[in-house]
Amino acid sequence: MISDKILINGAKIHYLALRENRNYPVLLLHGASFQAQTWQEIGVLDALFKANYDAIAIDLPGYGQSQSLPGFESTFLRTFIETLDLQMPIIVSPSMSGRYSFPLIVEHPEKLGGFVAIAPVGIQQYKTQLTDITLPTLAIWGSNDRTVPVRLADELVNRLPNAQKVILNNAGHACYLRATQDFLEHLLGFIEKISRKM
Repeated sequence: MISDKILINGAKIHYLALRENRNYPVLLLHGASFQAQTWQEIGVLDALFKANYDAIAIDLPGYGQSQSLPGFESTFLRTFIETLDLQMPIIVSPSMSGRYSFPLIVEHPEKLGGFVAIAPVGIQQYKTQLTDITLPTLAIWGSNDRTVPVRLADELVNRLPNAQKVILNNAGHACYLRATQDFLEHLLGFIEKISRKM
């Protein structure tokens, strides 16, 4: 496991990585109550790497070991991806991280291999720009999500022609914590489907 920092617009940004420069690296973002280490603690980084995918978990600006970087939400992820030279990454974006993932998806979908939306914020804000983006998308929601309602999963999937929805039963907003194995099964299945098509 690599624990390292890179400099983006003068701020030190921390990330964890298991990498061998394989196709379809998976870039894991996080919600407001979490950080990169969350993905390590629940075994997602190891599971992805064992399935032959590179796994990178980032501490978003102002979280974990990353310094704050106000005003760069719209360009931050693209800069991070280019700095680490990630080719066609699959973005896993829960909750608050939608502020970072949606600008990249609407402006540069061609740079991505796929999008895993875990009840991200920003669907309403970007809904008109999301129409007809053909990026392979998996929307994962917990059935008991009271933060970002399940109806927004339908709104997201209805706007993206290459999207599918999964509801994890008896799981809340951070559904990957309560139903980690189910989450991993759907995530790995989605990535495998993308890799077979390319």
